[in-house]
Amino acid sequence: MNAKRRKSLSKLADKIEELKAELSLLIEEEQEYFDNMPESFQVAEKGENTESVIETLTSAFTNLEEAYDSIIESTE
Repeated sequence: MNAKRRKSLSKLADKIEELKAELSLLIEEEQEYFDNMPESFQVAEKGENTESVIETLTSAFTNLEEAYDSIIESTE
């Protein structure tokens, strides 16, 4: 791989790191929102929807981690 493509991949990896940081904050906020819900809401549809969002965002975070790792591995 030439230096130009390696640099482009490095920039992409940096952007993914930024996205991971932003997504991590959103996951934390959503988890805090759920944790502060009254228990009656947590077990109701509202809580279930919030848990579903947390799971989906966590899955997206994992996918970003895998993409980052793949990019880094390709530049080695």
